[in-house]
Amino acid sequence: MDRYQSFARSGLGRFVVGRLGLPDPYPLRRHSPGKPPLDGPVLIGGGGRLADPVGAAVKSLGLDVVSGPAEGERYGALVFDASGIDSVERLRELYEFFQPVIRSLGPCGRVVVFGTPPERAESQIAQRALEGFTRSVGKELKRGGTAQLVHVEPGGEGAIGSTVRFLLSGRSAYVSGQVIRIGAAEVEAPSDADRPLTGKVALVTGAARGIGAAIAEVLGRDGATVVCLDVPAQGDELSAVANRVGGTALQLDITASDAPARIVEHLTQRHGGVDVVVHNAGITRDRTLGRMDAGRWDAVVAVNLASQERVNDALLAADALRPNGRIVGVSSIAGIAGNVGQTNYATTKAGVIGMVDSLSRRLAGRATVNAVAPGFIETRMTAAVPLFIREAGRRMNSLSQGGLPVDVAEAIAWFAHPASAGVNGNVVRVCGQSLLGA
Repeated sequence: MDRYQSFARSGLGRFVVGRLGLPDPYPLRRHSPGKPPLDGPVLIGGGGRLADPVGAAVKSLGLDVVSGPAEGERYGALVFDASGIDSVERLRELYEFFQPVIRSLGPCGRVVVFGTPPERAESQIAQRALEGFTRSVGKELKRGGTAQLVHVEPGGEGAIGSTVRFLLSGRSAYVSGQVIRIGAAEVEAPSDADRPLTGKVALVTGAARGIGAAIAEVLGRDGATVVCLDVPAQGDELSAVANRVGGTALQLDITASDAPARIVEHLTQRHGGVDVVVHNAGITRDRTLGRMDAGRWDAVVAVNLASQERVNDALLAADALRPNGRIVGVSSIAGIAGNVGQTNYATTKAGVIGMVDSLSRRLAGRATVNAVAPGFIETRMTAAVPLFIREAGRRMNSLSQGGLPVDVAEAIAWFAHPASAGVNGNVVRVCGQSLLGA
């Protein structure tokens, strides 16, 4: 429980926080079925090649779209197509659009800038500059606001829908300051927008509790048949999760020599294959390097990284991953920034990013491979962290609070979405724009 956040929202707390300039963790607006994605209309600007597809994608969400500012209006999102910025001088268009309206962004509002991958742009300098702009905006926003940059490759204009749906909703509540790349792809439109994974089979490892359980629940909510995997010692909790999501439980030590073969057998014989593979299983065995015994090193590498590689190889060799499949790894900001006492853990989480880089190219056109990199997420594990370290983890981000397991799960559900075929090779941090590794 975040007692500081509760205090900061009280009458006395608001006074103290305002007077002393303390972190102000505004309650985040998360996805809730049946409620509109945003509070307030979407103001769209810019005029590049993405203007029409972005406008169409926003309107498809049922949001009110406006093309010009109105006095006294509170906006749910500010969206700008910067793909037409082809010189340094034209960067002033960002200022001209955002400066008059940025303070009119409502609580938990969204800023999304669309551009072209710099190496594919007429002006690599100008398009690369967009990253500094959006990251800075994300750090200036208050009251739960977030900012993202989406690079859309030429030919990827028709593949942006699922990403717009994710970013302009409470699904992305704890994602900010990210750069997302969308490539050209044939998009599979789901028959049921509210349950886009209907008919899909998803494997989630480490599903008995915490982030893994949340992933299983969100994928199940979206219509998937979820195979929940965890070690036999977590059997009761695993069965409870599987029953809750209407899936099945597979008790298995993922580091066992026969684990990949058993997983392939289970998926092919019971389900005819798998559509979504989420490598969530992970452990920590922390010690500074000079005090770390070989057992701690080997155990973390075996669970967090080697098992993923072995399972991927087995699934691909058996052709068990269906066409338009999804492989999602769970990395960590420790794999990006490093962390004291976690050389083993950070090594594996950086290795997950390497897996994304390698497999996303190898499987392009057959499957997508992406990863999430969580920051401080409120779980039983982080609840046991010493108080001052826990408070630092919560406050050292642009949203001044820890995330929830569902925040990680929602990002994975976006990767898993059938229409996310153009979202490939991304590592998206679910960290509230943490200052670590920024």
